[in-house]
Amino acid sequence: MVAQTPSSQPLWLTIIYLLRWHKPAGRLILMIPALWAVCLAAQGLPPLPLLGVIALGTLATSGLGCVVNDLWDRDIDPQVERTKQRPLAARTLSVQVGIGVGLVALLCAAGLAFYLTPLSFWLCVAAVPVILAYPGAKRVFPVPQLVLSIAWGFAVLISWSAVTGDLTNATWVLWGATVFWTLGFDTVYAMADREDDRRIGVNSSALFFGQYVGEAVGIFFALTIGCLFYLGMILMLNPLYWLSLAIAIVGWVIQYIQLSAPTPEPKLYGQIFGQNVIIGFVLLAGMLLGWL
Repeated sequence: MVAQTPSSQPLWLTIIYLLRWHKPAGRLILMIPALWAVCLAAQGLPPLPLLGVIALGTLATSGLGCVVNDLWDRDIDPQVERTKQRPLAARTLSVQVGIGVGLVALLCAAGLAFYLTPLSFWLCVAAVPVILAYPGAKRVFPVPQLVLSIAWGFAVLISWSAVTGDLTNATWVLWGATVFWTLGFDTVYAMADREDDRRIGVNSSALFFGQYVGEAVGIFFALTIGCLFYLGMILMLNPLYWLSLAIAIVGWVIQYIQLSAPTPEPKLYGQIFGQNVIIGFVLLAGMLLGWL
């Protein structure tokens, strides 16, 4: 169900809708790779203050991304059923307020970044242009979900280097897993908007892969599995990690089978997105327990 944002509601609640904080799945799925990285880099014993910084930082960063996206798309979103009630699209929030909220989110993220190591701080700086570019990418780049996936990957690099002060081979393997996983679940998410995107004239990976989009998602999940398998080998994690990976593999195989049906139910795409949040936390548990 699309959340309604009537103009009579309190301003603070409209801002919550703008930041998408009423939809925790989207916030959690960004937080998960960051938590993967900090738990693996700290060998299962992540510092609690750093966990707090990462949690708040992902809330601020994802909020910034949502605001920037909605500012870019404020004239497109009213034409899409799923997005037409967003505050800037529905004109229940002004552009000026939207820009102000975005700047506050950026300042909050920047303030938290000063807690991190120098390398992590500069990785945060490098991530900002990618976050700002994603909404525009759908207008000029055939697979804008790749830009989003690279933005997601910064969560791994920032969090890992916040623990160790550097990046290792394992960091980049986890980065690869995150990029491929994000390409998979966000392509599924884009499948719900294919007809609207085609009509409006914006790009998405769901349109780019056409009739082979289900196979493309399957390949992305398979590459994720390959990276996570290699990660477990080089870090020599115990059987609890491998159990979590086996559960994730079963989940992704089921999702691929569902997407391969001749006419998948439209609600399936949102369900698969939510299921990937659960899969992400299952893997996080395996990464935490994999050091025992």
